Amino acid sequence: MKEVSHKKAAILGLQHLLAMYSGAVAVPLLIGTALKFNTTQMTYLVSIDIFMCGLATLLQLFRNCYLGIGLPVVLGCAIQAVAPLELIGQKFSINTMYGAIIVAGIFVFCIAGWFSKIKKLFPPVVTGSLITVIGLTLIPVAFQNMGGGTATAKNFGDSKYLITAFATILVIILIELLAKGFLKSIAVLIGLIAGTVLASFLGMVSLTSVLQASWFHLPQFFYFGKPEFEWSSSVTMIIIALVSMVESTGVFFATSDLLKQDVNEDDLKRGYRAEGLAQIFGGIFNTFPYTTFSQNVGLLQLSGIKTRRPIFWAAGLLMGLGLLPKIGAIVTIIPISVLGGAMLVMFTMIAVQGIKMLLKVYLSDNRNILVIALSVGLGLGVTSYPQIFQHLPQTVQLFLGNGIVVASLSATLLNLIFKGKEGLNSK
Repeated sequence: MKEVSHKKAAILGLQHLLAMYSGAVAVPLLIGTALKFNTTQMTYLVSIDIFMCGLATLLQLFRNCYLGIGLPVVLGCAIQAVAPLELIGQKFSINTMYGAIIVAGIFVFCIAGWFSKIKKLFPPVVTGSLITVIGLTLIPVAFQNMGGGTATAKNFGDSKYLITAFATILVIILIELLAKGFLKSIAVLIGLIAGTVLASFLGMVSLTSVLQASWFHLPQFFYFGKPEFEWSSSVTMIIIALVSMVESTGVFFATSDLLKQDVNEDDLKRGYRAEGLAQIFGGIFNTFPYTTFSQNVGLLQLSGIKTRRPIFWAAGLLMGLGLLPKIGAIVTIIPISVLGGAMLVMFTMIAVQGIKMLLKVYLSDNRNILVIALSVGLGLGVTSYPQIFQHLPQTVQLFLGNGIVVASLSATLLNLIFKGKEGLNSK
């Protein structure tokens, strides 16, 4: 696979960073606000979280005999961990929260070998359905951001949000249609810059966060105190870790399909171990659990650059931004509606990739059609109305409240039910 120059890789890396940045900082902002962190604590939480995203990504990129899947993937905070972590922090303490993250990370690391054997449960009919659902379930997030971020706000859907969101999409489309070579591969980055410039003329860009941020700081072990361990909190975070592992499996398969590169059990085992180690570091440095982000898969497809070099740059830039809060704060000036416009393009690309995989499935077999229809329907249904399971036990809700997990479980089980052992290798 042809490599790009370091200069071009750095620009592509910045594009990957911008694609995942809002998702990465959302977790510390939500948890810090819920636990009433002060400004100093919040600054540490956000910036060191960004640093850890870069470190976690490097753990996944550097493939060796023990860990690292070696695919061009980016790691960030697991958004599904927000509600459980808030609950643990409020009911027990912040230190209990970090103790539970460490326990979950150790659990993931230890079961990686066993969990990697699920590869045989993911034939094309299952992986295609799962990847389609990953893309489709992310689209509402993009739309919400396009409207201003909070659907219940009075100004949701304000004209300035819509103008900047659709202007960003238009720029990306024009670059894709008119540009060639490297310029075409950074269409999303150009769209984000153009959207932000337009937003500044509409009074939507503020430099306050840049002016208030400090210039430099370092990660600290146990910044908020030594971890404390409580069994129910640990079990809760283990369940969240299992959910993240299922999602990561879908991203691994989606990325490998793009690269036309097979992923075997050893690859999966190393990938899971890297995520487990990243979670352990998250607990030690008092940040969060880290998982492989699906946002960046669509960007790989859109840019056409599918090597690891840009991701190495993205990881380095993330670590640099985490150590230089004032520089890192510059990224935060991009309005959420502009990010939403770019997200819509990337997330739909993920869904289309899943559909392309399903086109390879033997669709004259009604059993395959049922697997696809029911798994996609259940995944999207749960995403729209997760409260349908509100009367079930909390631990069950943690699993079934996630549309991607429901789609994965239903596609896998239905394929086995309809086809038995034949379903392990079927299309």
